[in-house]
Amino acid sequence: MNRKEEEQMAATLAKAMAMICVRNTMLENLHAGKVPVTRTGDFSDVVVVDAEGNHIPWTEVSRFDDDEMRDLMRQVVNRLYMFQLRLGEPEFQASSTAGLGQRANGTNRSTTKGSMADTTVCGSQPEATARRRRSSANPN
Repeated sequence: MNRKEEEQMAATLAKAMAMICVRNTMLENLHAGKVPVTRTGDFSDVVVVDAEGNHIPWTEVSRFDDDEMRDLMRQVVNRLYMFQLRLGEPEFQASSTAGLGQRANGTNRSTTKGSMADTTVCGSQPEATARRRRSSANPN
């Protein structure tokens, strides 16, 4: 497998993991709701007034509490665990790649809004945060 194929496989796997393990968790509930209007574009003009009358700049407001964060992490960890356990199962592979814009034979299909390959769902291609070091023993 060449480098480009490795990167394509890693991107597909990352998208599948994001969709299966993160999407449709309690994160969706945290994401739901009204978004405040900003005229500056950076929300520096938005404040939240709490029950005690404190004015908190939007950029400093915690969007969810410790219990919600703990519950979210628990859901994601459990889903990542199941993903890794089931990755070798053909049925799981078929259902996992169904919405990724690729057929089981590797050919592309058109991307539709709402599919895992839709950039509004998973973003564009994943980006490496660090370059993989190549050892002198394995120059590929």
